[in-house]
Amino acid sequence: MAPHPGIPVTVRPARPDDAPAIARVHVDSWRETYAGIVPGDFLASLSYERREQMWKSGLEHPGWKGVLFVAEAPEHGVVGFVAGGPPQEPDGEFSCELWALYLLRAHQGKGTGGQLFRRFTSEMASRGHSSMLLWVLAENPTTGFYERMGGVKVREREIEVGGKKLVEWAYGWRDLGTGRW
Repeated sequence: MAPHPGIPVTVRPARPDDAPAIARVHVDSWRETYAGIVPGDFLASLSYERREQMWKSGLEHPGWKGVLFVAEAPEHGVVGFVAGGPPQEPDGEFSCELWALYLLRAHQGKGTGGQLFRRFTSEMASRGHSSMLLWVLAENPTTGFYERMGGVKVREREIEVGGKKLVEWAYGWRDLGTGRW
C-alpha cells in the first residue's frame, strides 16, 4: 500500500530519546486494539514508565540485537513503530522475528503500517536474514494486514494474558527479498 496522500510520515531508526513516545504508542495501541479482547484490568495496568524503560534500555545497550524504527508525522510526533530481531524462540525455520508493529488508530489505514513493515523487512534482509516470523493475537482486527503483506499463517498457540486464555497465530515469510511465502 502506498503512503496516503497528504499525510507525510517519516520512517527512521529510533533513538533512545524516542523511548517515551514509543512507550505511549505501545500502551495506547494495546488499549485501542485489544479492548474487549484482553481483560480491561490488564490493559489498565499497562504502564508508560515500564514500557519506556524497556525500550530505552534496548536502544541504549550496545549489544542489543534488536532493530527499531519509528514513524513520525509532522505535528503529531511518533505515531507508530516496528521492532524485531532474532527469533524469541529459535527453531531454525525462520531467521528473524518481527516482535511488534504498533500504530495509533488515528494513523491506521493510511499506508504508514506498510511503510514500517517494508522498512523493517528491508533492513533485516540487508543484515542477511532470509525469512521472518511474527506472532499476533488471532482476535487482533489487523491480521488481514499481515496477509496483505504476504504473510502465511504457519502456527497457532494458546497464551494467557491477564488471566484469560487467548489464541495467537504465527505468520511467516520464507523470502524477505520478495516478501512472499
